[in-house]
Amino acid sequence: MARPAHCSPEEWAVRCDLAALYRLAAMFGWDDLIFTHISARVPGPEHHFLINPYGMMFDEISASQLVKVDAAGEKVAPGDYPVNPAGFIIHSAVHEAREDALFVMHLHTVAGIAVSAQREGLLPISQHSLFPLASLSYHDYEGVALNPDEKARLVRDLGATSLMLLRNHGLLTLGRSAADCFLKMFMLQRACEIQIAAQSGGAELIRIPPAILAGIRAQSDQVMRGSGAELTWPGLLRRLARHNPGHDD
Repeated sequence: MARPAHCSPEEWAVRCDLAALYRLAAMFGWDDLIFTHISARVPGPEHHFLINPYGMMFDEISASQLVKVDAAGEKVAPGDYPVNPAGFIIHSAVHEAREDALFVMHLHTVAGIAVSAQREGLLPISQHSLFPLASLSYHDYEGVALNPDEKARLVRDLGATSLMLLRNHGLLTLGRSAADCFLKMFMLQRACEIQIAAQSGGAELIRIPPAILAGIRAQSDQVMRGSGAELTWPGLLRRLARHNPGHDD
């Protein structure tokens, strides 16, 4: 689909990337019907954001269908679908607090929730776990995210990290690009899957020594964003074009 006349090239590019994130989340089996959200900041001084039309499945969302909202979660253009207030409280808190949070993913994956419910959280038992552990935080569960007062506590817990385990709830990543945000979520989700699989065997787990974890911090930016993310993203878009085309409509 051609870019609508009322939409700037910069906004349309963000819309296409965000719609791709939704469809990729569905393709990887990370969606939870209509009940989680991925958001993006719209370029420009208006402090507007894009989020999914509440009621659409992730695998059918396209660039033109994304809903534009202000910092309060109110729609700034008419549309047929509402916005989930619980979803935007979490996302608005992160977008407002972090200039580098151009994209924010929040998911309710089975493995992610399972690890978030474990007292020790993510364990250093796989190479995949080391990259999230270099920038991982935790936020305690406070019920369904409808209370605006929770935003300050979530931001406090997030600090300078870019990956979070929401206790008893799910996973969250942020990034300067869709590629950055996606690769962080992929690594975090894969580390959670590995942990649950390893624990299911019942044997004692071997933890990676702290010295190795300390050393990986210097490499994490290069792998998790930088060249790692940017090299991965075009291939993901090609896969999406083969299996579920139309995100850029």
